[in-house]
Amino acid sequence: MTRGLGERIRGRVLRADPRRQDLGLALLVQLASTIPFVVPRDPADSPATWTAYLLTTLGNVPLLWRRRAPVAALLGVLVAGSVYRLALDGPGQPLPYAGLVCVYSIALLRPARERLAVAAALVVVIAVSVGLNTGTARELLFSLFVFAAAFALGRLQETRLAYTAAVEDRAAQLERANRIEAEQAAARERARIAREMHDILSHAVSIMVVQAEAGPVAVRRAPERAEAAFEAIAETGRDAMAQLRTMLGVLRTQETAPGQEAAPRAPQPGIGALAALVDRVRASGLAVSYERTGEVRELPAALETTVHRVVQEALTNVVKHAGAAAVAVRLEYGPRELAVRVTDDGRGPAGGAAGGHGLIGIRERAAAHGGTAWTGPGPDGRGFTVLVTSPLEVGS
Repeated sequence: MTRGLGERIRGRVLRADPRRQDLGLALLVQLASTIPFVVPRDPADSPATWTAYLLTTLGNVPLLWRRRAPVAALLGVLVAGSVYRLALDGPGQPLPYAGLVCVYSIALLRPARERLAVAAALVVVIAVSVGLNTGTARELLFSLFVFAAAFALGRLQETRLAYTAAVEDRAAQLERANRIEAEQAAARERARIAREMHDILSHAVSIMVVQAEAGPVAVRRAPERAEAAFEAIAETGRDAMAQLRTMLGVLRTQETAPGQEAAPRAPQPGIGALAALVDRVRASGLAVSYERTGEVRELPAALETTVHRVVQEALTNVVKHAGAAAVAVRLEYGPRELAVRVTDDGRGPAGGAAGGHGLIGIRERAAAHGGTAWTGPGPDGRGFTVLVTSPLEVGS
């Protein structure tokens, strides 16, 4: 509790008006200067008169300007002190409080050239004052020491304030950098979520639309195929809902309320789920082939998800735009890279997919793994090909 009270008092002092601080300091010095006038005195000592006390008080008044004009304040203090010493024979002071405060303020607030000039002049003034008083080396050394200590304290305080300002500026820069980095990370995460939502919904809706359009024809001509089409619609919808619930479950930050079903946290689909993806597209009536070549091996989960999404988006574009009869999905495992190739026999870029968001998302996914994405005509200039290559770690 004592520590907390001290911190509150310190905070109020630092936030106080500088003029009030100077007034408080002048009153404190005045209190210290009053002590020799009120303590019991030896009758042989100089009398404590009101005139002497008034002149002592006038010597402390310049402290009110010690922050705005410290050199002028020091001159005022020296003039008042000289008049007191030469014109009166009142009680002396253990220390020249007002002068020490002014020297501290000059060392703290004034530029180097002005500080050095004042210090040199002050040495001369101290030497003359000591010569007019006792003329002893002891008084000279003591006076030089106390004023040098006040000067050194002022310089130390200036260094501390400069260091504090530098630390605060550095902290502000770090805070700005962290805020910018957080905003950039949030933007990247929003882009990633947008790609995931696009891939999931675009694929599911495209398959469902194709199946729904074929349903009425199948009902009239081949009822058994109509049943399969409706089942494919339902299966595609359930799969899309499951993936969306997984994604929303990852985004949900608050705890699940009592009695509320927790969202599933299944991993994102990878290469192992490509067979099921191909089967769903094949059920729409499109002839889809799928093969893997090379030394098939386990890949990082993030790369597997990217491969799945690339194939998913490429197949979605085929279903929506290509008017193709067949499409081939091929994963080629090389020594240092993985190539994902999706080739159809449809209308090619003229089908409208070449500049869509889906292909932009494919390029972004490839770049995220240090890979490349290429799109163009298929073999012999027919159809359309999506080729994505990603580097593999040696030994993966």
